[in-house]
Amino acid sequence: MPTLERHDAVFVLDLGDNENRFHPDWLTGVESALDEIAKTDGPHALVTTARGKIWSNGLDLEWLGDNPEQFTPYGLRVQALFSRLLTAPYVTVAALQGHTFAAGAMLSLAHDLRIMRADRGFWCLPEADINIPFTPGMSALIQARLNPPAAHEAMVTARRFGGEEAYERKIVDHAVPEADVLSTAITLAATQVNKAGPTLETIKTRLYAPVLKALQTLD
Repeated sequence: MPTLERHDAVFVLDLGDNENRFHPDWLTGVESALDEIAKTDGPHALVTTARGKIWSNGLDLEWLGDNPEQFTPYGLRVQALFSRLLTAPYVTVAALQGHTFAAGAMLSLAHDLRIMRADRGFWCLPEADINIPFTPGMSALIQARLNPPAAHEAMVTARRFGGEEAYERKIVDHAVPEADVLSTAITLAATQVNKAGPTLETIKTRLYAPVLKALQTLD
């Protein structure tokens, strides 16, 4: 389950040490961590990390298959999380130490910055291969955060990008050795803590207004 720690002014949200799929209980853990950060005054920022081979594999399709009647509320809850991170009133950095797939990759895009392990692990949007179309909100998020060629390649070909390739295509901001992923993310976040506040939230909300509107529905 997700856990939250604090390194001086930088919060570190650990998504877990397994596939970190978006099970409802896992979502509750992430939401609770964000609620805790929301109580904070003064300079702060967020780093989202994980342990093991996977940062996040996205939607919990097994749970969703067992609970098909929950498709709409579940989907909207996931998209609300994307919106919440996209407009967070503090700088957010995703520290991608392992595989980052599907809705997990979209969650990383909802962060302001991304640090990825250079030598192993993939960033991938596999929806074309697994026959699950992107919702309009997901499409809007991806297209807002990636340049057009990278978005097209990622969405249409479902290519798996290693860290160096992801950096070359500007999917991530830095590709570093495994041992440096978290420390680099924390150091980078620490340089941005003074930006926290309502002004930053307003800037992000206006910057991504069309995306936020699209994320309010699954249609």
